[in-house]
Amino acid sequence: EKDGKYYFFFAANDIQNNEQEGGIGVAVANKPQGPYKDLIGKPLIDKFHHGAQPIDGFVFKDDDGSHYFIYGGWRHCNIVKLKDDFTGLVPFEDGETFKEITPKGYVEGPFVFKKNGKYYFMWSEGGWTGPDYKVAYAISDTLFGPHERIGVVLEQDDRIARGAGHHSVMHNKKDDSWYIVYHRRPINVTARDHRETCIDKLEFDEKGLIKPVKMTVEGVQASPLK
Repeated sequence: EKDGKYYFFFAANDIQNNEQEGGIGVAVANKPQGPYKDLIGKPLIDKFHHGAQPIDGFVFKDDDGSHYFIYGGWRHCNIVKLKDDFTGLVPFEDGETFKEITPKGYVEGPFVFKKNGKYYFMWSEGGWTGPDYKVAYAISDTLFGPHERIGVVLEQDDRIARGAGHHSVMHNKKDDSWYIVYHRRPINVTARDHRETCIDKLEFDEKGLIKPVKMTVEGVQASPLK
């Protein structure tokens, strides 16, 4: 949400090369539930840059009010700066528009949040169709890295589910609780494309490192935001 409008960034057509039509688009609505309409009448990003397939986008608002778009599949991750009205991209001071910030092990699904002045860069690695899909992370002093991989925080649990990844993080400022929302495939399901959305607690140790996520069946208790 920005200035009373709701913006929906999406990937279209799963393009495999620069000759195909699609990429990342942005739509706008007056309410979260829509209806949404295309904001600019064309893709925001329609080509591969630094090897990154234009999928899996995430908007990050930094402390100065600037909005950045972090995205990419095929083991490459880019960051771009968004115009204030989200209708295009703003080149960085060095003239570049697309900067690669790929950490070791990255495959897709980037997510960034800021905590105690540090940037937590998270991503999915492994193959989304298999048991090795998981979430790893890095902690950096700047949004642009370097993002040195620390380790895995979410992976399969043979008692519950496989294919755990492609997540988001939620922070309830009222009680300073953190949550990870992700998809997974239950143990008793064999269909490749079947995935269920889940939520579990995200916790930190005294050094600010993310503790391994305990996968649950029941999820979390409801927590009021206000």
